[in-house]
Amino acid sequence: MSELRTETTFCRICEALCGLEVDLDGDQVVALRPDPAHVATGGYSCVKGLRQAEYLSSPDRLRYPLVRRNGELMRATWDQALERIGSVVRRERAIHPDRVAMYVGTAAGFGVLHPIFAQGFMTGVGSKSMYASATQDCSNKFAAATDVYGFPFTQPFPDVDHTECLIVVGANPAISKWSFLQVSNPIDRLRQIERRGASLFFVDPRKTESAKVAGEHVFIRPGTDVFFYLAFLHEILERDAVDHARVRAHGTGFERLAEVVRGWTPERAAEVTRMAPATLRRLVDAYVAADGAALYSSTGVNMGGHGALCFWLQETINFVTGNLDRRGGTLVGEGIIDFPAFGKKTGTLLGKHRSRVGDFQATNDALPGGVLADEILTPGEKQVRALFVTGGNPLLTMANSGRLAKAFRELELLVCLDVFPSETAHLADVVLPCVSPLQRPDLPFVFPLMLGLQSRPYLQATRALIPPEGEQRDEATIYLDICRASGVDLFGSKVAQRALGALRRGHELRGGAGVPEELLLDLLLRACRQPGFEKVLAQPHGMGRKPHRPESFLGQRVVTDDGKVHLAPERMVAEAARTLETTFAREKKDAKRLKLITKRHVTTHNSWMHDHEAFVRKGTNHLYLHPTDAERLGIAGGAMADVTSETATVRLPVLLSPDLMEGTCALPHGWGHQHARKLRVASQTRGVNVNLLAADGPDALERVGGMARLTGIPVDVKPAAGPQAHTWSGLPQDTMG
Repeated sequence: MSELRTETTFCRICEALCGLEVDLDGDQVVALRPDPAHVATGGYSCVKGLRQAEYLSSPDRLRYPLVRRNGELMRATWDQALERIGSVVRRERAIHPDRVAMYVGTAAGFGVLHPIFAQGFMTGVGSKSMYASATQDCSNKFAAATDVYGFPFTQPFPDVDHTECLIVVGANPAISKWSFLQVSNPIDRLRQIERRGASLFFVDPRKTESAKVAGEHVFIRPGTDVFFYLAFLHEILERDAVDHARVRAHGTGFERLAEVVRGWTPERAAEVTRMAPATLRRLVDAYVAADGAALYSSTGVNMGGHGALCFWLQETINFVTGNLDRRGGTLVGEGIIDFPAFGKKTGTLLGKHRSRVGDFQATNDALPGGVLADEILTPGEKQVRALFVTGGNPLLTMANSGRLAKAFRELELLVCLDVFPSETAHLADVVLPCVSPLQRPDLPFVFPLMLGLQSRPYLQATRALIPPEGEQRDEATIYLDICRASGVDLFGSKVAQRALGALRRGHELRGGAGVPEELLLDLLLRACRQPGFEKVLAQPHGMGRKPHRPESFLGQRVVTDDGKVHLAPERMVAEAARTLETTFAREKKDAKRLKLITKRHVTTHNSWMHDHEAFVRKGTNHLYLHPTDAERLGIAGGAMADVTSETATVRLPVLLSPDLMEGTCALPHGWGHQHARKLRVASQTRGVNVNLLAADGPDALERVGGMARLTGIPVDVKPAAGPQAHTWSGLPQDTMG
């Protein structure tokens, strides 16, 4: 008879990393609840994290390898799956290593070992054809940080516990948490800011859930954020609200930066942002008057077409006003090692290679996902012919996913590593079943671990709470096996390949399975001069680390060649000269068109969690329209509407929302699962994939960060007429065996 026991762990579905208590009966999770004693998250978790045991125990979970035979995915052995993979990789690599590509999804990033071993395989292959989900939502920040601070992961964040003025642009922490930064219980933290008497503003085309719980909401026309930032900085310079001593000591390019913003007054910006000049100046008043202020932005800005310029301008504002590296302003965290210094010394994440199609420079060593379809479809020696998709679902998350699906059918090999049979896996030649977060030991992922991106720094470890089911394997073991099958060595090192193989064999002789992950995590901690895995594990509610130190970054940890903040990087200045006037003219021309923004439902997380009845009760996403726009278009609430962009038309029901700015419509993302037939719940939903409406290809991408425009998309909306107006996700009708 099994005994009930309680373990501690932490959630790994987003940056919040909430501490959890888990009740177990043998190998079964009985209950999940927030850990009230956790050093940072203190009794908070969202509904998605608390129900993860339910959807991760779904009968739809991948438990065995699948290999496509005669058009259907059928159960296979690991040896059969690896043989299929190895034969194609060997053949294509012999022509050129770049013919073997990889797409790394968000889920891969929330474990420590997964992305390390995935990169180890690609390094062994010798391929630079790496693609990542970051080019859908955040590579603008990485590209700009590389130019401004010298390293992509140098990501300043608001000192949320001490700021006197916080201006949040295009972010909704109450629903989506804080991008990159771990901030527990976001609603309560926002209310704390307001209770302290600090100024709190949300600049957004929609009055978000965050703006409804604290602060003041300010409307802005979708896709015009760059002009808001230009006008904001222009006003700062007009007032001479500049810390000149700090700029001289720690910055370069101030005069050239001033030239970029010359003429971009609040009055001119208002022509396209539709934010009254007096309103913008009032925000500047609050920002300048505060003893510690911060501008912060997230995906609504990142994905709007000029994310790199926006983040660059935001960082320059925070710096020139003296708010960077200041209590109450923005801080730069310290991880368990100085990762930016390590990256600068070794070249890690600083590759300068460029895409074959479009000539885009890599960001974080990854190329833009928006040219992946072109790289597959365009003939040549480096044409992508084999693709590994690890921890992601690009057929729902990437721009113009209908075209991408057509490209995937042209591949010689598509391999998916996942926990569920996604839309992308539906097209795969080989599907490999991975363990879930509850089935693996772990440390917090790279942002908190290596960069200290936590509002309250700490370290925590967790064991695997439940064993794998069927033939599921951890990703470290999977990539070690794929290397062997493909005739390559992990990280290009025969020593590493042999040593890890020996560790695996020894672990299995002792009754374990696969690579001994706890040992590898222990070695990682010790290499970073931290307590070992067991010692960290002995602190079940987390091990507190030293608080963030204002005045510890400038002049000490900036890793540009001259050690200074670059206010006018050549790429940014050139991009501004190339795009600002033409974009301004286009925005004025399209002033009467509707702009489409995306949004997230509180009970769903990207495309991951739609296979659970409790999370998809409405069965569909809806197009949200402002009542005035709906009346003008002749569309009633509850009626069906056709939404048309330059790439596709989708049809879905309408809901009316006065929370939207007039001229704006909103469509939640992550839906469109009808062809993932093995997802018994999600496949019965009726929602549409908003990313069918976004354009891909080199001409559609922002040049600096390689970002596709996934929000602020010009669309035409009409009452639905005639037969169904779209093909959902462009996927074929065959089913998984």
